[in-house]
Amino acid sequence: MATLTSTVTLDREINPWEAQNARFEFAARKLNLDEGIWKVLSSPSREVIVHFPVMMDNGKIEMFTGYRVQHSQARGPAKGGIRYSPDITLDEIRALASWMTWKCAVVNIPFGGAKGGVICEPSKMSRGELERMTRRYTSEIIDFIGPEKDVPAPDMNTNEQTMAWIMDTYSMHMRQTVTSVVTGKPISMGGSRGRTEATGRGVMVACNESLRYLNMQREGCRVIVQGFGNVGSNGARLLMENGYKIIGIAEKDGGLYNPNGIDIHQLTEFKYRNGTTLGFKGAEATPSDELITRECEILVPAAMENVITSRNAEQLRARILVEGANGPTTAVADEILADKRIFVVPDILANSGGVTASYFEWVQDRQGYFWPESRVNEELETILRASFEDVLRYAESHNVNNRIAAYMLAIDRVAFTIRQRGIYA
Repeated sequence: MATLTSTVTLDREINPWEAQNARFEFAARKLNLDEGIWKVLSSPSREVIVHFPVMMDNGKIEMFTGYRVQHSQARGPAKGGIRYSPDITLDEIRALASWMTWKCAVVNIPFGGAKGGVICEPSKMSRGELERMTRRYTSEIIDFIGPEKDVPAPDMNTNEQTMAWIMDTYSMHMRQTVTSVVTGKPISMGGSRGRTEATGRGVMVACNESLRYLNMQREGCRVIVQGFGNVGSNGARLLMENGYKIIGIAEKDGGLYNPNGIDIHQLTEFKYRNGTTLGFKGAEATPSDELITRECEILVPAAMENVITSRNAEQLRARILVEGANGPTTAVADEILADKRIFVVPDILANSGGVTASYFEWVQDRQGYFWPESRVNEELETILRASFEDVLRYAESHNVNNRIAAYMLAIDRVAFTIRQRGIYA
């Protein structure tokens, strides 16, 4: 089976835009993509950089830098999260925006890709400072977002409260309540049931489908999850409730290991009370770097980019890798995983449950009619199972690995739409 050649150097390995671009180019070549369409899809359609002041609690004014990158709107409004972090770069936002384009196309929902963020340290900001920063950032990018333009959502260090502030700010400018401008809102403000757990549920579906495809049993299937935020905690809980054995949880500040299985309900309650998983008595403290190389059937990186690189990919002892995070595996590491015959469910498929449920929320807001959670979950699983099958068929028919198959499928769908629409001049 063909694999991605090492088109990025080790020095550039952890640059997310370079990693995304290497995969895009490889998939585009396999598709014999038209040169003109290649040029259209190889760079974002719009990049917005804003610098804006915020009054802090101490009375001083601080300047913040924010981004909003729209990669493609060929198949519909752009869609993508907003993250708050001191480590945000424009290349990171570009890569995440393009991944969103491919992710939406893989699950065949009518969105393009976008991403946004503000460089800040949210853990050191008060609720009032976060609100003022969010509202000012929203006002700075307000001409570029909207239900038919670009629909933001929560991401790293943002949540339903952040989305409520964005929705309210946008609505005040529009002089009417516009619930469909964002997704991931509180249910009382037009949010969707099942949205919070959707990405973790998608990870569970990917695990189920992987076991089915590989003729492996769910009973006794050992899983290690890296990250215990929204995706990792919900994914781990749903997996445990469906018969998987969660033997490891790796967090930034340390990991937990129990070969007999960790009770995720107890761990979730412990973290809620203590703000950390450290000190949990139901598992042995283990360094996170060591934990992700322990033997298991399934490894789920569900936190940050660049967790699996050329420096640790050779040590992985998982049979299946299900990428709950965006960009957890570098392009160079892909080569190593292919040689080790690790079955990879790539991020643009494995973590697409979140954007699929966001699409459901956008639809419900526009209809003014809201679904029960059972319908959300049922529709979500139907779409994700079908998308899994689509990717595997592409992998087999084109003799490529799952990641390149997912890219090829996504690029093919977006390119087809661009050709049908034509180039406006």
